[in-house]
Amino acid sequence: QVYVTESGGGSVQAGGSLTLSCEILGTTFTRYCMGWFRRVGGKEREGVAIIYPDRQTTYADSVKGRFTISKNSTGNTPYLKTLYLQMNSLKPEDTAMYYCAAEPRRRPLSSGVSDFRFWGQGTQVTVSS
Repeated sequence: QVYVTESGGGSVQAGGSLTLSCEILGTTFTRYCMGWFRRVGGKEREGVAIIYPDRQTTYADSVKGRFTISKNSTGNTPYLKTLYLQMNSLKPEDTAMYYCAAEPRRRPLSSGVSDFRFWGQGTQVTVSS
């Protein structure tokens, strides 16, 4: 079983920054891609950024140049990773529930909910104008 827990959401004014964190526990991650997705209201969840086992990254056009995804090993165990999303120059349209996800197969940014096996509960980001 893999456990996914996000943190770091909050409220910020436009132009500000936030860093989201996600702890992923329970696997050695050698084959896993990990990503951030977001959902606004009743709309479908959309991909924001994904990082692959070789550290290659991909971003949604709407966040390129503003958001950075990264990952680190945590502690002395290979079974715990921390995924980050550094968000700069935030805009009101970035307001959403942000979700962290992990999947042992390579998935594109256009992936749907069923394409990633493990999801966190989400953390709210609100950007005011």
